[in-house]
Amino acid sequence: MERIQPDLFEGSESLPEPSAEITALAGRLPPTVRFGTSTWTYDGWFGDVYHRRYRGPQPAKRLEEYARYPLFRTVGIDSAFYDPPSEEELRSYGQALPRGFPCVSKVWDRITAKRLGQEAPQPGLAGLRNPDCLNAALFKDSVLGPYTRVFRDHAGCFVFEFQAMRGKDLPDPLQWADQLDDFLKELPHDFRYAVELRNPELLTPIHGEVLKRHGVAHVFNSWTEMPAIGEQLDLGWTFPAEFTVARALLKPGRRYADAVKQFQPYDRVQEPLPDLRQDLVRLVSEAHRRRVEAFILANNRAEGNAPGTIRAVARKWLEGDADAGS
Repeated sequence: MERIQPDLFEGSESLPEPSAEITALAGRLPPTVRFGTSTWTYDGWFGDVYHRRYRGPQPAKRLEEYARYPLFRTVGIDSAFYDPPSEEELRSYGQALPRGFPCVSKVWDRITAKRLGQEAPQPGLAGLRNPDCLNAALFKDSVLGPYTRVFRDHAGCFVFEFQAMRGKDLPDPLQWADQLDDFLKELPHDFRYAVELRNPELLTPIHGEVLKRHGVAHVFNSWTEMPAIGEQLDLGWTFPAEFTVARALLKPGRRYADAVKQFQPYDRVQEPLPDLRQDLVRLVSEAHRRRVEAFILANNRAEGNAPGTIRAVARKWLEGDADAGS
């Protein structure tokens, strides 16, 4: 068992300087390219991203170190999917982050789920239709409220993740576009939003038209049942906003539980995915060509180690950019 040592670092001034190689790599990236990870509380990153020893998750303390890693210019607050963070939590994150460091926050699944899960708020409701799906008032009160009061400086964008809908829960593309349009028109315009789908059937031009009408981004996602990010790029309508979001989550066809079993403790890249890396390079190139801000988030479950995935993609993109300029 690994021995937990006392935290010897009381302030960021006593942390070691980032490696010169990573600092130089980050310095060559355009400021509009924002790499980051989907969550950040992983002991397997010790010696790379982290140099302090932590007792448990300690998300705010780790976030201070996370933000010092030169390649990280954003972070995904994925835990917000299960419960919206409190003002106290957001305030602790804000105190740990540099001014203006933007976060990509997933939205509470109470807003996006068609059916309530096993953790339904009231006994007997598990598995039933969710009455709060696409409830704009609940979103503005329970999600946006705390961010507005204490975390606005770090609210990069909000991701509405719609998990795979089955059977009667899956609307046809026209119904879906109407439902989403009605929801988005009720949202305040002073925040940025993005929509992540897990149903390939809904990746239609009419969905793209709704996103464009409201200035909402499409989330390019690498996920079990979704077409590859490169195929999503080829759709033609997937840059509907003045920014974009990508989430490299899983190898298409792989189940989440299998990736967890294979890759824990996430301390190294175990299975490089050349196609995924190339798709992300294409996406960064297209975003750079369009001059839109790109939030590129990697997950440990993609290749085994999210920081390693980001380093590889950044190097590959810069190599291609240098070749194009020569």
